[in-house]
Amino acid sequence: MNWKTVILDYEFYLKIERGLSENTVKNYSIDINGLASFILSNNIEEEPQNCSKETLQQFIYQNSKSISSNSQARRISAFKSFFNFLIYEKIRSESPADLIEAPKLGRKLPVTLNLMEIKKILLSIELHLPNGHRNRAIIETLYGSGLRVSELVNLTLSDIFFKEDIIRVTGKGDKQRLVPIGSYSKKYIQIYKNEVRCLKKIKKEDNDVLFLSRNGGKITRAMIFTIVKNASAKAGINKKISPHTFRHSFATHLLENGADLRTIQVLMGHESISTTEIYTHLDNKHLKKVMEEFHPRNQ
Repeated sequence: MNWKTVILDYEFYLKIERGLSENTVKNYSIDINGLASFILSNNIEEEPQNCSKETLQQFIYQNSKSISSNSQARRISAFKSFFNFLIYEKIRSESPADLIEAPKLGRKLPVTLNLMEIKKILLSIELHLPNGHRNRAIIETLYGSGLRVSELVNLTLSDIFFKEDIIRVTGKGDKQRLVPIGSYSKKYIQIYKNEVRCLKKIKKEDNDVLFLSRNGGKITRAMIFTIVKNASAKAGINKKISPHTFRHSFATHLLENGADLRTIQVLMGHESISTTEIYTHLDNKHLKKVMEEFHPRNQ
């Protein structure tokens, strides 16, 4: 059984049986293909069913200096998943990745924006330009509903319930959740939909997609990054900003204004509350202010 056939079967398993996102499947597939290429280029006579621990360790060590700890951890996770799949399929009886440890990752606090910085970015978007209203609607939605980039690009007109002020979001593992749509997001989505999008020649397969490229197809993740980068630079914001920064800011601002962690967890689509808890470490000034205001010895 060769690598190509098994990797295709593994991709199918991840998509259909595990229900993992397209990006996760793609990244895991890249990692396993990297191992297969390494074995081929070094004339190592090993197939998936007999790939040894020594070969796997050699590949991991060779690439360890050129990739980040996060990428290394994901790669090892991909190998563990792949060889467990082979055991599940009875292609082999043990995993060469079992005793390989991933690097320990410190919990990195995400970059966030304050309200003034967000306003500056939004106001930097020139609405008179062809994609001005679309770009404003995109950033308003990222911040107003805390969406991931993949969730934003896959939003359809059918997912937006203007009367109920709700967006149906399809998150990781194709899990759906309902998220309120903010008044600003709603306003700019409606302007874009009714005054800009309706004038486009839309590709048939993307007829229901909300945010479109200039060619009438579904907008890409890369384009969202470019829109955010350009707007941030124009606003003079010197932080390292990505679309995810607006999601982090959404959660942080909710927490600062009194929302409970459980509610934020549901809105963000986090599987575990421990993922949401990172936002409690973000703003020590806010926590200090709460202590000063509410602790009885500070009255």
